[in-house]
Amino acid sequence: MLIRSVFRLFVMMRKILPLVFFICWSMMMSGQRLIPANSAIPMITASYAFDLPAKDMAARFGWNNGFGVSFQFKTKANWLISAEATYFFGNIIKEDSILRNLETSNGEVINRLGEYSEVVMTERGGFVGAGLSRLFVLSPGLPNSGIVAKLSAGFLEHKISIQNDGNNAPQLASDYLKGYDRLTNGFAMYEFIGYMYIGDRQYLNFFAGFEFYQAFTKGRRDFNFDTMQKDNKNRKDFLYGIRFGWIIPFYERQPQKFYTF
Repeated sequence: MLIRSVFRLFVMMRKILPLVFFICWSMMMSGQRLIPANSAIPMITASYAFDLPAKDMAARFGWNNGFGVSFQFKTKANWLISAEATYFFGNIIKEDSILRNLETSNGEVINRLGEYSEVVMTERGGFVGAGLSRLFVLSPGLPNSGIVAKLSAGFLEHKISIQNDGNNAPQLASDYLKGYDRLTNGFAMYEFIGYMYIGDRQYLNFFAGFEFYQAFTKGRRDFNFDTMQKDNKNRKDFLYGIRFGWIIPFYERQPQKFYTF
């Protein structure tokens, strides 16, 4: 699915992001003066979020992390149009009895070598969507900064990622995992309210604020092995938390001045 491709892209980006940041920082520290640009501004963002689950999602997971990227375009009328994606990951699994049919009396899973297999369950998920924001300027001296309110619509997905040491437990391999991972997805809404700062130089631009997700989802697996039935209940998977990020605007450069005598 599309969202899985986005997840793989994020995994790759997490490895190269420090290098990208270093290159961008070096380029932006060149000292060139840039036009204040109180007009149309395209920009990209990279951000981190800390979220807490609510409703049905709180019964499955604890708090999680979110790494996000977006492309935004600010219009002359202070509207922002955006396309965005966020990758969720966390280590707190509350619905931790899903492997009970595979475990021994002391709660262990036996691998093909007859040994105990170390099984690790984590949260994985993501959101992709498009949004519209409104910038409310607070100071005439900062025409591109102020309170920003955002509304987005898109697709949210989450699952329980199950890994066993050496991948040598056949009961947790290949398609068997699909009977336990609780893959869930559906339509989602996203809101953000916070402060955005964009100055007349590229190297110090940021945003921070509060975010909220409301996802209306269903389990997408045909059969859950532990419950011996299909989970087709309508779910409400909500998240709320804080997000802060770095903005890279693409300004029009200051024209060179020439004097003739």
